[in-house]
Amino acid sequence: MAFSVTSDSFKDGDYLDIAHVVSADAGFGCAGENKSPHLKWSGAPAGTKSFAVTCFDPDAPTGSGFWHWLVVNIPPDVTELALGAGSKGGTLPKGALQTRTDYGFAGYGGPCPPEGDHPHRYFFTVHAVNEMLPVQADTPAAQIGFNLNFKTLAKARIMGLYKR
Repeated sequence: MAFSVTSDSFKDGDYLDIAHVVSADAGFGCAGENKSPHLKWSGAPAGTKSFAVTCFDPDAPTGSGFWHWLVVNIPPDVTELALGAGSKGGTLPKGALQTRTDYGFAGYGGPCPPEGDHPHRYFFTVHAVNEMLPVQADTPAAQIGFNLNFKTLAKARIMGLYKR
């Protein structure tokens, strides 16, 4: 069985609901509910010691994209994150750690592309990792991404779109 990810919140290639858009208190001009989407994965390869979940927007006008969500050290027996698990008040599996996004805080930060810009792509990727990552909540997203490049056994990805 191939490693794959699905969501009850959206289908691959569909537009994300306002529930997943960043809230007004982030100060970027969007007024969503900032709920992380439901994600469910299966078919992880042998040797998986943990999972990591990331959300990245390669279309952000930063020159290097924008990290919206990073969760590492999800135990290997976990195969699903509930709707809102990465949001304020959400519940992640024991041992999982959210790290700093490009919003500057740890936890899910939903889409909010510039008004009038083309639809942005949001890649939700589940990484099957060969170890627990030695990182902290304030570890920068770029460092997490670098670690995952060398520690990932397999990746499964689902993409949502958003335009305002």
